[in-house]
Amino acid sequence: GQILNSTLEQQEVRKRAVEAATQLMKAETGSLLLVDENKEKLYFEVALGDKEETIKTITLDLGEGIAGWVAQKGKHLIVNSPKKDARFYIGVDGRTKFKTRNLICVPVKVKQKVIGVLEAVNKQDGADFTEEDLSLFSSLADQVAIALDNARLYQEQEVMFFQTAESLADAIEKRDPYTGGHTQRVTLYSLAIARYLPLKPIEKKWLKIASVLHDIGKIGIEDQILKKPAQLSPEEYGVIKHHSDLGAEIIDHIRQLRDIVPGVKYHHEKVNGRGYPKGLKGEDIPLLAKIVSVSDTYDAMTTDRPYRKALTKEAALKELKRCGGSQFDRKVVEAFMKAYRNGEI
Repeated sequence: GQILNSTLEQQEVRKRAVEAATQLMKAETGSLLLVDENKEKLYFEVALGDKEETIKTITLDLGEGIAGWVAQKGKHLIVNSPKKDARFYIGVDGRTKFKTRNLICVPVKVKQKVIGVLEAVNKQDGADFTEEDLSLFSSLADQVAIALDNARLYQEQEVMFFQTAESLADAIEKRDPYTGGHTQRVTLYSLAIARYLPLKPIEKKWLKIASVLHDIGKIGIEDQILKKPAQLSPEEYGVIKHHSDLGAEIIDHIRQLRDIVPGVKYHHEKVNGRGYPKGLKGEDIPLLAKIVSVSDTYDAMTTDRPYRKALTKEAALKELKRCGGSQFDRKVVEAFMKAYRNGEI
């Protein structure tokens, strides 16, 4: 249970569930099938072994095969002689060239509702599955159900949070008619860059939120400056520069968002130390901020502004390369170029 509940990533929970099932039952392989309520089908979500991709193309009707029966009835099954059991569906073995000798199958229930089926196949050393195995396996299925439901709730909250952040960013953009779609593009570019840098999954999530909220501080900038249809005066530019500090202050009040503060606060820093708000240099600038900086600048260069026309993509790329090592981190620029060449930008 501890292994299952140590992550809230849905895919990881599902994979660990099948690994735990196989180890606990001392079985050759195992799988997790989930119920698609709309289609009234059962599909293979995780299947261990080299046949996984083939198995995942197979769907069962509720009531079809051992797994389908277990899903429909909500009851467990031990089948030590599948060929003698009329409920056994030979199609999976036929498609995968696998030989099912025996299997144990239990429903995965959340609030008494079957959401899937956990199965272990082929007890090692030619042995049969026993009632003792069934008791252990049913307990595991209960833990799997809790872990899956927790992961689902977490993902739903995460989606809702991202949508809220995007709505907030959209509201700020609507104050500035010249930056429509800017937030979405910066986020797209940042995530494309991230694929070519050694970021952990959690850092990619922080990057996504930092990209969405990088200009949130503009909520505190007066309309006459934000909407000015001409180049800003030095004094006005000084006011605009304050938006990164304002953004960091706003986000800092939300405990769960403190990891993205550096990405918001320092996305106008330059590796040569001539940026703002702190004049940080080189490695002192957080990586998230360096990524947002490249994305933000590329979008600014390739978008029409009231006082200048957009650069062509080629000219903007040339400018990014030219400023690599002075304004931008060279590795981030290289990652941007790779993403661009691969059609991700």
